[in-house]
Amino acid sequence: MGLTMAEKVIARSAGLPRVEPGDMVVADVDLVFGHDGSFPLALEVMKEMGREEPWDSEKAVLFIDHSAPSPTPEISNLHRAMREFSKKSGVRLYDVGNGICHQVLPEEGFIKPGMLIVGADSHTVTHGAFGCFAIGVGSTDAAVAITSGKIWLRVPESVKIELKGELRGPVTTKDVILKVIGDVKADGMNYKSVEFHGDSVDYLSMASRMTITNMGAEMGAKATMMPVNGTARQMIRREFGLEVKEFLPDSDADYSDILEADLSSIVPMVACPPNVDIVRPVEELSGTVIDQAFIGSCTNGRLEDLHLAASILRGKKVKVRCIVIPASRKIFLEAVRDGTVEVLSKAGCVVGPPTCGPCVGAHMGLLGSGEVAVSTSNRNFPGRMGDRNAKIYLVSPATAAASALEGEIADPRRYV
Repeated sequence: MGLTMAEKVIARSAGLPRVEPGDMVVADVDLVFGHDGSFPLALEVMKEMGREEPWDSEKAVLFIDHSAPSPTPEISNLHRAMREFSKKSGVRLYDVGNGICHQVLPEEGFIKPGMLIVGADSHTVTHGAFGCFAIGVGSTDAAVAITSGKIWLRVPESVKIELKGELRGPVTTKDVILKVIGDVKADGMNYKSVEFHGDSVDYLSMASRMTITNMGAEMGAKATMMPVNGTARQMIRREFGLEVKEFLPDSDADYSDILEADLSSIVPMVACPPNVDIVRPVEELSGTVIDQAFIGSCTNGRLEDLHLAASILRGKKVKVRCIVIPASRKIFLEAVRDGTVEVLSKAGCVVGPPTCGPCVGAHMGLLGSGEVAVSTSNRNFPGRMGDRNAKIYLVSPATAAASALEGEIADPRRYV
């Protein structure tokens, strides 16, 4: 019996010929990273362990992206500690303004197929779009990984999801992954490695793939992965300028379950508060009055997302506050060059610097009590974007833009 993608990565990293689901292994880490929302605590753990040096400064990366620029003196002190650690240890730090870790890592060439990546962030699974076994851990495990270069883990079962058909109109992979989460539920893939396959994957851009893998965390997945075949290699070369090798599961790999999703039947979807798996078609929510729209985050802050929003907003005016935040400086600059920022600004949007923004409830557009928002981010539990009494509806960039125009949840198919 052959190996799944996750099993291949883990076996190589653990120095074993093969692994089976349920095996406990200690594996070598290819890359570890953290950000200002998690790494300051990891620094404290490192001090307690008496191990404050990285095992390899070239294989560790830090980001200041969650509260960037700093909104409080307390957070400024955390940022200072990270800068001091970077200067002392030689670990590269991407400071305020560079963008969100999950976007900057591939842009800067850190991500290659087949890597075992440990990130002190639950959406580390994003990098599975590049064929990596990328897992999110807490600050303690991050401290161990950055000082030892190793991580212990249980080999997960693998599930295959076959994507078939073509997306229609303004329907995006955000709608696809919301539909999948609604079907399998928030705990449906607990500690499983989920692989997305099928002919439909071949025509998806890397940005669209990253949206799918990013939200694997919202169904409990340990990892979410996509095969890197010839088509994916071309897309990675075109979108990120990276030359990479193919990385695929064995043809006779064993999966604990195989599911299907027909993209041609999917319509714009909405995840309703207070849980990400309460998913309904947009027409069932049409007319729900909103106070704010947020377009950005590590889920949907990429250039194609901004282009989609701008195509709907061009020549029009939003009725509610609409915050747009590119995921990286590179994306921001390209959006300036191609006129996207101008379109968004003229439509009445507030275009912010590359950062996580209100997604993590830190700053730049927090919600007040009783307020309602549509957001292209990945979580909608109470308090995620501000007051616990606010409501968050998760949507695609197209639905967010259409809703901003109407001041209520709206079907983007009317605009495309």
